[in-house]
Formats: sequence, structure tokens, C-alpha cells
Amino acid sequence: MQDLLYFSQQLINGLTIGSAYALIAIGYTMVYGIIGMINFAHGEIYMIGAYTALIAITGLTALGLAWLPLILIVALLCAMLVSSSMGWAVERVAYRPVRGRHRLIPLISAIGMSIFLQNYVHLAQGSRNIGFPALIEGGFNFSADGAFEMSLSYMQITIFITTLICMTALSLFISRSRTGRACRAVSQDIGMASLLGIDTNRIISATFIIGAALAAVAGLLLGMYYGSVDPLFGFIAGLKAFTAAVLGGIGSIPGAMLGGLILGVSESMTSGYLSGEYKDVVSFGLLILILLFKPTGLLGKPEVEKI
Repeated sequence: MQDLLYFSQQLINGLTIGSAYALIAIGYTMVYGIIGMINFAHGEIYMIGAYTALIAITGLTALGLAWLPLILIVALLCAMLVSSSMGWAVERVAYRPVRGRHRLIPLISAIGMSIFLQNYVHLAQGSRNIGFPALIEGGFNFSADGAFEMSLSYMQITIFITTLICMTALSLFISRSRTGRACRAVSQDIGMASLLGIDTNRIISATFIIGAALAAVAGLLLGMYYGSVDPLFGFIAGLKAFTAAVLGGIGSIPGAMLGGLILGVSESMTSGYLSGEYKDVVSFGLLILILLFKPTGLLGKPEVEKI
């Protein structure tokens, strides 16, 4: 019984982190699916979303606002607004001027934007860790003969529910809205979509904005979950989310969700049964195996080159 509870605890922890990875990974996979490029500044946009949420929470608390749902909603909206603006700016500054050139050029441009945003936050907020208030506390506890106790916190439940809502809303948006259908058309053939009257520049900008908004949601959730943020907060998470996107199949939204969950569970199980020092080794080793035996990822489709 104790072994089952311990396994369940690690599974819950892994699904919690994996859900947040999936939210961030969607930004990578949507941009790649539309323009075939990787937005390496996406992790910093996620980090800026976390800082914006923290600033909003601190300001609302200083004003004497005590109703938790309102604080969280306002903080989330502020984070999504700022991150979406950053996502739009990254597309206009780092991608649009070099779109259509050799792929190495926008790659270097994105890395430069990532370094710029990281150092901007260093200067604006300092390099130290800043505590994130634990607004959602408590949870459920399950014990086996008093020897081992498994916990499911309200924060973890919040992450699960929020991720489910975001994924469902995104799926409905992509499948049923006019902009979503335009996104699918541009991802299949950007030239033909432009000939058919679709404003491809607007659709590409919308893709960056949507991905940045979901990254902001993950920033708020993981900020509260870990309890602190720093200017490097987005680098590691962004790298893991990119790994999740490639693992599930870069360009596939369901693949990004699946890859995030698999990566989160593998990290948690490695930390629980081996050591936390090996979790990155296992995660990236899993990625290497997937790329060796299925280069397109778990749910990715091979590209068909038109001649």
C-alpha cells in the first residue's frame, strides 16, 4: 500500500509539472507549425508573465484587496496582456524582418531577443530570487498505516483544472473559429493561403500572441507552485517545454500536450526512485531515443516536400 501511495504521489507531481510544460510547449509547436521556425525567446516571455503576475498580486494586496479569486483573475489577465504584447513584439522585431531568409538568421535573431529580455529583467528586477506568495494553500492527505502520507494540494488541482480549460478552449478555437481555420490553412501552405485572401501576417502574429498568453498562464501557475521567480526562471522551463514539443511532435498541438505530460512524469519518477540529479539526464535521454527511432516525435507527421 505504501508503495502504491508513493507511486501515486510521484505521478501527481509529474502530471502537475507536465501540465505546465504542455502550456509552454504549445507556443513552440504553434509557431513551428505556422512558419517552420523555433521561437527561442518563448521561455523569457513565460518568465515575464510570471513577473507581471507577481507585480499585479503585490500591487493588489498593497491596495487592500483580499478576495482571492479577484486577485488571481486580475493577475492572470495582466500577465496574459503583457506576455501577449511581448509575443507580438518578438514576431515584429525578431521574425518578420528576416522571414523568408536562411533559417539560421531568424534562429540567431530569436536567441538575441532571448538574451535581451533576460538581461532586461535582470536590470529591472535584479538577479535575486523573489518570493511568490502562496495564495492557494491546503489540500487532501492520504496515509497508509501512518507510515507514508500522499498529498494532493489545492494548487495542484488548480493547475490541472486550468490546464484542462486552456487546452479545451484552444482546441475549440483552432477547430471552430475563423481565425483557427485560417491558422490551419497557413500551416499547410502559407503561399496558397495568401493567394486565397488570408492575411498571413495577421495570422502569424496571432499565433505568437496565443502562445505567449498560454505561457503567461503557466508562469502564474508555476510561480505559485514553486514559490519564487528569478530572471533565469524561463530558461530551464523553456528548454524543457521545447523538449516536450519535440518529444510529442513539433507542430502538433496534441503532441505538445502529450510530450509535456510524459516529460513531467519521467522527471518526477526519476527524482522519486533514483535522484533529482538524474532527472535531466533521463528527460533528454528519452528525447534522444524518440528522435532516433521516431524523428517526427510521438504524434508528429513526416513533412512531404512538394516538387
